[in-house]
Amino acid sequence: MASSNSTTNSNLPDTPQVKEALEFLTSIVSSACQFKASDIHIRSEHQIMMRLDGRIRQVKGSPVMSDEMIERLIYPLMSKHHLELFRDENQVDLSLSDNDGNRVRVNMFRQLGKLAVVMRVIENNIPDMDALNLPLQVQAISKMRQGLVIFSGATGSGKSTSMASLLNQVNKERYQHILTIEDPVEYIFTEQRCVISQRQIGIDVPNFDLAMKAALREDPDIILMGEMRDPESIEIALTAAETGHLVFSTLHAPNSADAITRMVSSFEGDEQATIRTKLSQNLRAIVTQRLLPKKEGKGRVVACEVLTVTPLARELMVDPERIKDVKDLIKGGDKVEGMLSFDEHLMQLVRDDKVTEEVALKNATSATDLSLKLKGF
Repeated sequence: MASSNSTTNSNLPDTPQVKEALEFLTSIVSSACQFKASDIHIRSEHQIMMRLDGRIRQVKGSPVMSDEMIERLIYPLMSKHHLELFRDENQVDLSLSDNDGNRVRVNMFRQLGKLAVVMRVIENNIPDMDALNLPLQVQAISKMRQGLVIFSGATGSGKSTSMASLLNQVNKERYQHILTIEDPVEYIFTEQRCVISQRQIGIDVPNFDLAMKAALREDPDIILMGEMRDPESIEIALTAAETGHLVFSTLHAPNSADAITRMVSSFEGDEQATIRTKLSQNLRAIVTQRLLPKKEGKGRVVACEVLTVTPLARELMVDPERIKDVKDLIKGGDKVEGMLSFDEHLMQLVRDDKVTEEVALKNATSATDLSLKLKGF
């Protein structure tokens, strides 16, 4: 579905400034796509840099950028809302499309008083679950019908891509309404069996709170909320899950136990017990991701930890003294319930020749235990 939510060329005035900006953007993004770069870094008084396979490298022959050049690249492509937001706050998030239809998620900010821009390259086609090498425990989440599903991990760990892949699987299989609320919209879905509505904060609705409150009146079956940022958004996501919807969202946390702790600790002391209970009743799964360099030397592969909420997991969530035991529960690898530990997945990636033993051990929860398992003990 070619949504009108995102900033596309058809939304822009036909002026020489816009044409110049689009040509410049196209040249930069096409180079990034050619090199399979994930991110583009543009800073005043520096050459352009790109992140390839997790490492930032200078683009040879690129111009030394100035504030004026960055303004000419970005300002003509920004909506009035985003321009005003940047002038008020000295930072802004948006998405842009170049002349070739390539899309980037953009964060523009100031550092040391100078302009800087980071662009995340967004694939035009949503990769399927097998192409992403998502483990079966993650793929099974696409069959869920109700509850809250959280994808956690560091920035750039592939959370949005995995969620988009799962939702697109639903799009292929069910006749339902998928509603996304994002800042900015990343992947644009093509409708297959589902009706898909994509709302961008700042363009289609002022903020997440209003969007989520309205969502419950928009007949969705599945809601994707870009990120749980504060107590209000967490509570609204839980309410949506409580009322029979399947809700996907993201959180920055290194593992499942920390994700639960972070959600609970964002509330005041008296409210924490209530949130623990709500989480135990409505949370269905937490997927934590890391991207690791492939053994072949080019590209990266995802490593996952999966917590599915079993009766025992619910007991651990309710008791603040036992939340740390979630790690041991996952480590137990109860495959019937869909659990998957990082180390178990790392071991599988080594056996499948996807990553080296060195990379696996470096990223293991327990390098000693994983080393012994890899040796057959």
